[in-house]
Amino acid sequence: MRKYQRLLTKSYYARLLAVRRVTQDNQGKKTAGVDGIKNLPPMQRFNLVDLLNTRYLKASPTRRVWIPKPGKDEKRPLGIPTMYDRALQALVKLGMEPEWEARFEPNSYSFRPGRSTHDAIEAIYTSINQKPKYVLDADISKCFDRINHDALLGKVGRTAYRRLIKQWLKCGVFDNKQFSNTVEGTPQGGVISPLLANIALHGMEERLMKFGKTLDMRNHKGHQINW
Repeated sequence: MRKYQRLLTKSYYARLLAVRRVTQDNQGKKTAGVDGIKNLPPMQRFNLVDLLNTRYLKASPTRRVWIPKPGKDEKRPLGIPTMYDRALQALVKLGMEPEWEARFEPNSYSFRPGRSTHDAIEAIYTSINQKPKYVLDADISKCFDRINHDALLGKVGRTAYRRLIKQWLKCGVFDNKQFSNTVEGTPQGGVISPLLANIALHGMEERLMKFGKTLDMRNHKGHQINW
């Protein structure tokens, strides 16, 4: 697997695909990072493809952008990486995603390729349509902003991508021209951030199943209700 990941990272066509995704397909292509680069013309896209084949540059700080939350007065912070970092993150994601898709738990649906909200609804219906069950409804407060860097890097392990991921986590942020270090969390504007969040949350389903078996879950008739 590691051999194929290195092969894919060096592939010319993988680099083309990574650049296309961040400069043409991605909705955030018109949002610039600290480098001020956006909407690359065709020749600059090819230059970026060639740049990804050289020695990797040190990660640049992200640019903090505040956007309003739907239906709330609260604003959500986005960290926008530079165009180069976004392209490199897309390339690394191409190599990491198949590995982790083979590991992720069966009932994990968010930020997964080929899965949607409708798939989660179908899974819930299939689980509860035969007999009543308890449902745990929970929300992780500021999930992206509070991810522990050491725990995440420990899960990633000693892969070829570990050094790059650590740089993206520790690169810092510019907010109103003020630089601050990032000691936790992963930037929400990063291409690879959804995958990193899923890696950080991997294992939660197994822990919840073990915890559920320790509870006395009985209905009004005294029958045990399974998770």
